Amino acid sequence: MLLRDQDHIYTPHSELHRNSFLLALGERARTLRLRKGMTRRAVALVAEVSERHLANLESGSGNVSVLLLHQLSQALKCSLAELLGDISTSSPEWLLIRELLSKRTEPDLRRARLQLSDMFGESGDATARRTRIALIGLRGAGKTTLGQRLADDLGFTFIELSREIEKFAGCQISEIHDLYGANAYRRYERRVLAEVIQNQPQTVIATPGGLVSDSSNFNLLLSQCTTIWIQADPIDHMSRVAAQGDTRPIAASQEAMADLKRILEGRAAFYSKADLSVHTSAKSEEQAYSILHASVCQYLGLSADES
Repeated sequence: MLLRDQDHIYTPHSELHRNSFLLALGERARTLRLRKGMTRRAVALVAEVSERHLANLESGSGNVSVLLLHQLSQALKCSLAELLGDISTSSPEWLLIRELLSKRTEPDLRRARLQLSDMFGESGDATARRTRIALIGLRGAGKTTLGQRLADDLGFTFIELSREIEKFAGCQISEIHDLYGANAYRRYERRVLAEVIQNQPQTVIATPGGLVSDSSNFNLLLSQCTTIWIQADPIDHMSRVAAQGDTRPIAASQEAMADLKRILEGRAAFYSKADLSVHTSAKSEEQAYSILHASVCQYLGLSADES
């Protein structure tokens, strides 16, 4: 309800609070969707809601029932997650662990994750991890080109995980999403990644850009491989994909660059978990590869002759 005082219009504090909550909720929904590289239509189909309803949610005009849940969670002095009942509320131990970790810094959380991985035998063999190198990052960064050269110099096999997923599924990535959905694609991705790790002791893997959006698959990669984030500026991602002859995607959208930047922003915190990073923008292929090669040799303790 708006209150008018002469030429000024005032919005009650409670209404401003509701609006800011809806805007933040919409932004999170949009960021999560773009992080996973899914169109609004694809998400609407999976969620069984209208595309317009999803658009309203992302724009900050979501269903009022969400506001009701928000108000109830505030009244109960609990989080929405606790009210809705996610896995971290399923037992007292989960709640205690979540509370213990809730105010820790990112470095503290990383140390906790690594220690838990060691405790539960999920950290992988350190020696084997050194001989499996995984390149992560958005498409167009240079993972395939640089990864193939690195594998050749190290005497390793080179695997482009997307191609292996297509072989396993018997169809293209786009068809997997269209026919079976994003969840099925992640299952294929997990199965193929596990097989590569099991059967390829010395390999360089170029991974799909969206792998980091699945925590299970990304945890497997981090624990079993030396990971390298191949970075590039958004304009280079866009131009390199176009140069490959791909006229589809976000490149056809009027909001292409804005969406691409959101995807990068949404995934950057995950990509930054890599052991190393190499930025390829404003560099020739030779310059970028020289930096990558030197970084890998230094990290793995190899001499130039050994590689």
